[in-house]
Amino acid sequence: MKSASSKQLTLLISLIITLVSFLYWLIDFFFITSWLISTLWISTVFVVSYFAIRIILNRFIYDKIKPIYKSIHDINIKNKTAQKLNEPKDIISKVKNEVTTYSEHKKKEIEQLKEMERYRKEFLGNVSHELKTPIFNIQGYVLTLLDGGIDDPNINTLYLERTEKSINRMISIVEDLETITRLEAGELELKKADFDIVTLVKDVFDMYQMRGQEKKIELIYGSGSDKSIKVHADKKRIFEVISNLVNNAMKYGKTKGFIRASFYDMDKLILVEIKDNGIGIPPKNLPRIFERFYRVDKSRSREEGGTGLGLSIVKHIIDAHNQTINVKSDVDKGTTFSFTLKKSKK
Repeated sequence: MKSASSKQLTLLISLIITLVSFLYWLIDFFFITSWLISTLWISTVFVVSYFAIRIILNRFIYDKIKPIYKSIHDINIKNKTAQKLNEPKDIISKVKNEVTTYSEHKKKEIEQLKEMERYRKEFLGNVSHELKTPIFNIQGYVLTLLDGGIDDPNINTLYLERTEKSINRMISIVEDLETITRLEAGELELKKADFDIVTLVKDVFDMYQMRGQEKKIELIYGSGSDKSIKVHADKKRIFEVISNLVNNAMKYGKTKGFIRASFYDMDKLILVEIKDNGIGIPPKNLPRIFERFYRVDKSRSREEGGTGLGLSIVKHIIDAHNQTINVKSDVDKGTTFSFTLKKSKK
C-alpha cells in the first residue's frame, strides 16, 4: 500500500514538473513571438517612414530647386550642351549634371573671352605701332620744311615725296583694316563670275616682273599653266589674294630664287599653288601667320613697307568663298601656299 502511494507521488511530481516546463515553454514562445512581431512592426514602420520622408524631402527639394534647375537646363539647351543620354531619374543627379555642364560651358566662355581680350589688346597695340611710324615720319618731315627746309631745293621735294609715301602707307593700313572688318561682318558682297585663273595669275606676275628682276627672283609657271582653267569666284578679290601671296614671297625670297604658280584639277575644285624657295617660316610661327599684323620677321617686313595685314586678308577672302587655304614651310627651303576655288560649270 505504501509502495503504491510512493508511485502515485512520483507520478504527481513528474506531472507537475512537466506542466511547469510546458508553462515555461509557452511563456518563452509568447515572448519570442511578441518580440518578432514587435521587431517586424517596427521595421515596417521604419521602412514606410523612410520612404515617406524621402518622398516628402525630394518633393520639398524639387520645389525649391526647380526654378534653378529649369534656368540652367534652358541655358544648356540654348547652348546645345544638355546631356540627354543616360539621364538620371532623380532630381538631385539631374541638377548636378546640369550644373556641371553649365560650369564647363561657362569655363570655356571665360577662356574665350580672355583670349579675345588678349587678342584685342595685341591688336590695338599693333595698330598703334603701325600708325605711329608714318605719323612720326610725317611730323618730322613737315617740321623740317616749316623750319626753313621748304626753301632748300635739295630738301623740299625729297621730304614732300617721303611725306607722301608715309601718307600712302597710312591709307593702305586703313583700307586693309576696312576690308578685313567688312569681310568679317559679311558686309563685303562677293561679285562672283567665271574667269580664267591662269590668265589672272599671269597678270599678277606681270605686275611684279620688274620688282622680281630687281631682287633677282624669277617668276615661273608650273603644272597646269599651259591651258585655260575657268573658276567661279570674285575676280577682283582673288587678284588681291594672289597679289598678296606673291608680294609675301617677294619679301621673304632669296636672291636668285623663284616664285612658281601651279594649278591642279580636283574634280569640282581647282587647287592654286604659290611656291617659293625663300627663307621659310619656323613651325612655331605657322599657326599665327594669318593673324592681323603678325610678322615672322618684323624688322624686315617693315623695311619692305608691308602692313602686316596681307595674309589675314587672304584668309578672309578665301573663307568668304567657302574654300580653304593651307601653308607648308621649311626653314631655309621655302614656303608653299595653296588654296581652292570652285571650278566653273561652263
